[in-house]
Amino acid sequence: MFRYTRIQLFLVLLIVTSLACELPVNIPDSNAISTAAAQTVIAELTQSVTQAVPQENTSTATPTFTSTFEAPTITLTPTETVTPSPIPTATSFVTLISVSVPTNCRIGPGRVYPRQGALLVGETAEVFGRDPTNQYWYIRNPDKPNDYCWVWGEYATLTGPFAFLPIFTPPPTPTPTFTPTPAPSFDLKATGMDSCGSTWWAEVEVKNTSSFVFKSMEYKVLDTVTDVEKTLLVNGFTNKDGCSATTIKDSLAPNDSFVISSALFDATLQNHKLRVDVTLCTELNQKGVCVSKRVNFTP
Repeated sequence: MFRYTRIQLFLVLLIVTSLACELPVNIPDSNAISTAAAQTVIAELTQSVTQAVPQENTSTATPTFTSTFEAPTITLTPTETVTPSPIPTATSFVTLISVSVPTNCRIGPGRVYPRQGALLVGETAEVFGRDPTNQYWYIRNPDKPNDYCWVWGEYATLTGPFAFLPIFTPPPTPTPTFTPTPAPSFDLKATGMDSCGSTWWAEVEVKNTSSFVFKSMEYKVLDTVTDVEKTLLVNGFTNKDGCSATTIKDSLAPNDSFVISSALFDATLQNHKLRVDVTLCTELNQKGVCVSKRVNFTP
């Protein structure tokens, strides 16, 4: 049975092939095929869209749209607030001064003027004028608000319109007063001659006229007739009263007076011209501050 079927199929194919050779051949246009294919695709897409999209509502109601857009959050960075400068007033033109180092305030622009106060670090003072050299400034005295003085500008800082400050003429330079430095001093006065047996000596009186204390001395006597000179270097002061007594004084205080005896001579000094040099010192052994005096006399 299977074999018969194959034969029958072969005969059918043979008949169909013969008929095909006799029929006219109509080759379709390639553009027509493309157009038909495109129409088929459009039809399928249209059908799909029609099924997916619901039919248009012909009612007149206004459609409501719900927005899913979320506004972004913006963080603003605050900026510096600029305050405009006020309109200048009379008080805006005040000039102030300060210093980085404590500075003396004097009655005039210079060290020769006496000091009246001081401008310290951290203090400020109002400036009212300047000197012709622009090195000193005339300010209200920080120590006496009712007075004024001059301060040096070396360590100064000024704020305000100092360029428009008036120029003040400095006061006259004060005449310097000389204050002598204290120094030891004494007065020297001849009193005569004394003796004991065959020895003689000259005597003078010294008076301390200073605030110092004298503790030692050099006592030199020259007999100009015999050209004999005697020198006495001692600590303290000694007075010989003939052969009877000897007085010793360790120091000579201010305003003290004392008669001192010289070294001994082997011959009389009477009617001989003597030259006496006395040096008093503030320390022992002729040290410290020393001062000398001379006196000439004839016993």
